Amino acid sequence: MVTAAFLVATLSLFFSGVPGLLLPRGSVAGERLALAMVVGGSTLGLAAAVGVVLAPAPLLFSYPWGVPGGNFALCLDTIAALFLLPVYVIALLGAVYALGYWPERLNPGTGRRLRLFYGVIVAALTLVLTAASSLLFLVAWEIMALAGYFLITTEEKKEEARRAGFLYLVATHTGTLALLAMFILLGEASGSLDFPYPGALAATGSAAGIFLLALFGFGLKAGLIPLHVWLPGAHAAAPSHVSALLSGVMIKTGIYGLVRLTGFFAEIPPWWGWTLLTLGAVSGVLGVAFAIAQHDLKRLLAYHSVENIGIIALGLGLALLGRSHGLPALALLGLAGALLHVVNHGLFKSLLFLGAGSVIQATGSRQIGGAGGLLRRLPVTGICFFGGAVAISGLPPLNGFISEWLVYLGALHSLHGERALSLAAVVAPTLALIGALALACFVKVFGALFLGAARSAQAAEAREAPASMRWPMLLLLAACAGIGLFPASVFPLLERAAQNWGVEAAGGLLAVAPPWPLTFVAWLLLVLAALLWLWRRRARRQASAADTWGCGYALPNSRMQYTPSSFAALLVDLFRWGLRPERHGGRAEGVLPASASFASHTPDAILDRLLLPLVGGGARACTWLRARIQNGSGGLYLLYVALTLCSLLIFLLLRG
Repeated sequence: MVTAAFLVATLSLFFSGVPGLLLPRGSVAGERLALAMVVGGSTLGLAAAVGVVLAPAPLLFSYPWGVPGGNFALCLDTIAALFLLPVYVIALLGAVYALGYWPERLNPGTGRRLRLFYGVIVAALTLVLTAASSLLFLVAWEIMALAGYFLITTEEKKEEARRAGFLYLVATHTGTLALLAMFILLGEASGSLDFPYPGALAATGSAAGIFLLALFGFGLKAGLIPLHVWLPGAHAAAPSHVSALLSGVMIKTGIYGLVRLTGFFAEIPPWWGWTLLTLGAVSGVLGVAFAIAQHDLKRLLAYHSVENIGIIALGLGLALLGRSHGLPALALLGLAGALLHVVNHGLFKSLLFLGAGSVIQATGSRQIGGAGGLLRRLPVTGICFFGGAVAISGLPPLNGFISEWLVYLGALHSLHGERALSLAAVVAPTLALIGALALACFVKVFGALFLGAARSAQAAEAREAPASMRWPMLLLLAACAGIGLFPASVFPLLERAAQNWGVEAAGGLLAVAPPWPLTFVAWLLLVLAALLWLWRRRARRQASAADTWGCGYALPNSRMQYTPSSFAALLVDLFRWGLRPERHGGRAEGVLPASASFASHTPDAILDRLLLPLVGGGARACTWLRARIQNGSGGLYLLYVALTLCSLLIFLLLRG
C-alpha cells in the first residue's frame, strides 16, 4: 500500500506539467491543473514517507525491467524517508508560491516550461532517493540533471542564465561520468547491479576507488569546495522557488549518495572520515566567507548552501570516524546531526530563497545595496526572512541550533576515543567560527534589506507579496520553529535512520544527547521574546512621535547609512588570502576633489581564478596546434596515417 502510494505520487508529479502543454499559452487552467497535481502528488508522497517511518522494516519493491542487467528496484527505508520529507514539503510550497511569483498570465513564454520541468525534477528526485539498483539510480539521476538545466535556463534570453546553465550541465555530466565508473566498480565488488545490503561489503580491493569516485561525483552535486563551481551561478539565475528546490533538496542527493554508499561497507577506513572532515571544514569556512563578500542576494544565499553542506560533511565525517574506531555513540551523534541538518537546511534555506524572491519582486533587483527600509513595507516577508536568518545562524529557538548541537556533541565525544581521534574535537571550534561568520553575514543582509531608509525609489514604493507567496514562507517558518521547540519529536526518526545505516548506541539518541535542556532554553527564549514584543508594543502606544536627533545635521539621507560592502569590509579583509577581492576606485584626491566612485567584486577562487583561465589557455593552445596540424596539406595528412599505422604495428609486435 505504501509503495503503491509512492509510485502514484511520483507519476502525478512527473506528469503535472503535461496538461499545460495541451492548452494555449497564458491559460490559467494549465497552471491550476499543474498545481493540483503537485499538491496531490506531494501530499500522497508525504503520506507514503510517514508510512515508511511507521513500517517495522524497510519496504522493498522490484519489478522486471526490459533493460539488460537491471531491475526497477526500490528500497523505502527511514534514510530515504528523511530525505523525501523535505522534497515533498518544499515542492508543494514552492508550487503554491509560484502562483504569485511566476504567474502564467505574466509569463506566457516560460510558465508552461517551468511547470513541466518543476514536476519532472521532483519526481526524479524521489526516484533517486529510493532507487535500489545502479541502473535505475543513474537514469533518475540523469533525468534530474536535465530537468535542473531547463529550470536554471528558464530565462534563457538572459546571458547570465545561459552561462549558468552551461556550466551546470558540464559539471553535472562530469560528476555522472565519475558515478558511472563508481557503480561499475561497485557492481564488480557486489556481483550485481542491485545495491548490496547494508554492511555487506568489505573495505578492501576497489573500496578506495569506489569511495574516491563517489566523493567526486556526489561532492560535485552537493557543492563541496572545490567542486562547488556550478552552484552560485545556477542558484542565482533560476527563479527563486526553483532555487529553493535546488538548494533545499537537489544538492542533498549528493549527501544521500555518500550516506547510502558508506552504509554498504562493514568497516570504514579512518581516512574516509578524515577526508570528509577536511572538506567539510574548508567548505564551511570558505563558503560563509565568500557569502559575506557578495552583493547579490541570491549568490550570497548560494554560498551559504556551500557552507551548510560543509556542516553536514563534518557530521558525516564524525560518523565515519565513529564506525572506524568502534565508537557507536560518536557515529550516532555525527550521523544524526548530519541527517537532521539535511532536513533543517532544506527548510530554512527554502524559506530564505522564498523571502529573497519576495524582495526581488518588490524591488526589481537582487542587489542588497539597493534596498533598505523594507520591514515597514514587507512586514511578513521581513519576519520570515529574519526567522530564516536566525535558523541558518544556528541560534535557538529555531531548528538550525539542534542539528549543529548534535555535531558539537559528536566532536566533543571524540575526546573519549583513542589519542589519534582527539583531533576531531577541532570540529567544535570550526563549527563555532562558521556560526559566528554566518551571524555576521545575516546581520549585514537583514540590516541592508529591511532596516534603515530606502536606498532606491523601488524600495521606497515596495509592496508586500500576495497571499500565495506569504503562506508558504509562514509554514516553513512554523516548521523551523517546531523542530527547534520540540527536538525530541525527531529523535526516534534519526535513531531508526542510524540503524538502517548500521549504527546503534546503547540507550539511543536520548541517552547520548538529552534534548530537555535545549527545549527549556528554546521555550525560555520564546517567552522572553514574546514579553519583549508586548512591552515594546505597549511603550510605542504611550510614546509621542518625534524626529530622531540627527547629531546636529537636520537633513540626513540614505547615503549616510552603512552599505553592505562597508559593513563587511573588515571580515572580507580577514579572509583576503582566500577571497582576493577586487576593488575599483574609491579615492578622492586634491583639495577640491571631483566626484569619485567605489566598487568591489569578489570572483570565485576556483572558477574565475583557476578553471576558466586553464580552460581558456587550453583552448588557445588547441587553436594554435590546429592551425599547424590541420593546414590543408594532403601529403601531411598521408604522413599522419603512415605514422599511426607504424605505431600500431610496433605496439602489436611488442605485445606479441
